[in-house]
Amino acid sequence: MRRPDRAPVHHGAVRAAVHPSDEVELAVVGAGIVGLATAVAALETGAVSSVAVLDKESTVAAHQSGHNSGVVHAGVYYPPGSAKARLCREGRLALQGFCRARGIPLEICGKVIVATSAEEAARLELLRERAVGNDLRVRTLNRRDLAELEPQAEGLVALHVPETGVVDYRSVCDALAGEITTGDGVVLLGREVRRVRPERGRVLLDTPAGTVAARRVVNCAGLHSDHVAMLAGHRPGARIVGFRGEYHELRADRRWLVRSLVYPVPDPRFPFLGVHLTRGIDGAVHAGPNAVLALGREHYGWRRPTRAELAELARTAGLVRLGLHHAGTEAAEVVRSLSRQRFAAALRRLVPAVRTRDLVPAGAGVRAQALRADGTLVDDFAIEVDGPVVHVLNAPSPAATASLAIGREIVRRLPD
Repeated sequence: MRRPDRAPVHHGAVRAAVHPSDEVELAVVGAGIVGLATAVAALETGAVSSVAVLDKESTVAAHQSGHNSGVVHAGVYYPPGSAKARLCREGRLALQGFCRARGIPLEICGKVIVATSAEEAARLELLRERAVGNDLRVRTLNRRDLAELEPQAEGLVALHVPETGVVDYRSVCDALAGEITTGDGVVLLGREVRRVRPERGRVLLDTPAGTVAARRVVNCAGLHSDHVAMLAGHRPGARIVGFRGEYHELRADRRWLVRSLVYPVPDPRFPFLGVHLTRGIDGAVHAGPNAVLALGREHYGWRRPTRAELAELARTAGLVRLGLHHAGTEAAEVVRSLSRQRFAAALRRLVPAVRTRDLVPAGAGVRAQALRADGTLVDDFAIEVDGPVVHVLNAPSPAATASLAIGREIVRRLPD
């Protein structure tokens, strides 16, 4: 989750309309990185001869894909054998090849995960074992080793993950959209799907600008994926809740404090990685994000929620249990959201020289997270097939890194 560091890009080849009577073999709902990657994979593999990507916004990558940290994850956090671990590795290698072939800047800069207490040091050793299980080349660092890589970072011990990188995912999405529109595909913007209707061997997607017919559909609607699933008559096993992550940046004259990426040891009780420092592909050093429950799915700030948004939260099974289970952690996240001093204090655990006045606000993103009725969060990717429709119902980090591999996985699951 990240601030928009530049205005959303409209790809020149993206078409905003298609004749209502047009029919395609595959329709993809959602022009984020996973939806675009799925459309590209379907065309490249020959699984379909025509595809349309629909999105309610006026640009691709309008939400999660354009508001993330820009990190290309190596896969250190994920249980060996999990879908996240497998697809992160496959996707990272595919993403590197994609960017090289198209001249998109991508830097493999590495990162350090820093333990600042004995408890964190024990958890860091478990992370190291997990990384080795995922075939990653990692190295345990003592204080002197850490100082060589990140002179301003301090900790008892750290883990160096050299295969981590950074990229501008908006540029990747722009290139994916270009691949679609120069092939046998279209990207239809301003096309909110409001109704999904099966009809004689095809699926009709009703939008304000007309109806698109398709033999098969992939739901990659991200923050609204459960809504689209229910429009299609599917009952997802979890509902989407949004977590807002707010970012700051280091002032330009203080960027020297961080050379690459500096992360804390994540708390296993909470499904987020904690506030960290990331030198982006543009040279700016991003600080964050925190993780605050968003009161609306597209709430990038503290604006007052509507009655409909509050009613939906009240109806979300499991939300109260989630709040009770993580009450202390979430309260600390809210305080950090409201206090730049607290935000800076969290960063000083990793880089003590960071001062409150070094930080400038840099926007926010909202992460779509699937929540079960029992109050537990879905940790892995969740893809469900229901008739002619494939639903991507949970695609949290490292979905951007893994997107090209996820797209191929979805295409393999397309119904006949």
